[in-house]
Amino acid sequence: MSTPTALDSFLDKWRQRWPEWAVAEVFVPQEGRDRVVAWFALLQEFDDILNIAGDPLPADAKLGWWATELSDWAGQRSRHPLGRILQPVPAPWERLAAALPDLVAARARAADPQAAVVALERYATAVAEVEAVVLDGRAAQPRQLATQVLAQRLSEVGQAAVPLSLLDGDGGTAAAERAQRDWAKALLDGWPARIAGPRPRRIWAALARGRLRPQAAGKRVAASPVGILWTAWRAARG
Repeated sequence: MSTPTALDSFLDKWRQRWPEWAVAEVFVPQEGRDRVVAWFALLQEFDDILNIAGDPLPADAKLGWWATELSDWAGQRSRHPLGRILQPVPAPWERLAAALPDLVAARARAADPQAAVVALERYATAVAEVEAVVLDGRAAQPRQLATQVLAQRLSEVGQAAVPLSLLDGDGGTAAAERAQRDWAKALLDGWPARIAGPRPRRIWAALARGRLRPQAAGKRVAASPVGILWTAWRAARG
């Protein structure tokens, strides 16, 4: 039995957060699966920094470290385990590094849904540009990538992610839950069931959208393996 490596731990951490992928990845060519998961694991690192709870200073320091690391990838140097897979890819890593500071400002409550998307626009554009190279496909629309980031943020931080215009003045529990449902609905309205982008992104977006729908309806529904397979198949077809 082989000993798990630091790289394995990062890949496994993402898979644990997205168990649906174990079913859905059948539609991704086997030889490219580790690169796909490494890329999504990197984006999860940035989601975690965006959605930090409590003192943001350690997360901000980590963000600065990542900006340096990505710039080093552009120079064919890497320190992070994910770089073993991603650094050799000739993607515009410096563009992504330059956009990372926008995540700090994006933690602030947006005035309205449009402002929430705009706050992530430069970051999402850089992600789309890098992803098109890493996953060897047509770039996804930045707005749709930003919407997926916002959906993940809603899942992780709840009411703190809701734009100001959707909040009810009474501040009670029922109002907070209603505001979260309204934000989930607004995100779904701006997020097509089928998006452009490389096949793995289309599949991941479909799974993420599937998580958001029950939240918009105020329900807790676990997706079945058959449902996941159907969703992934449709997304893979494009």
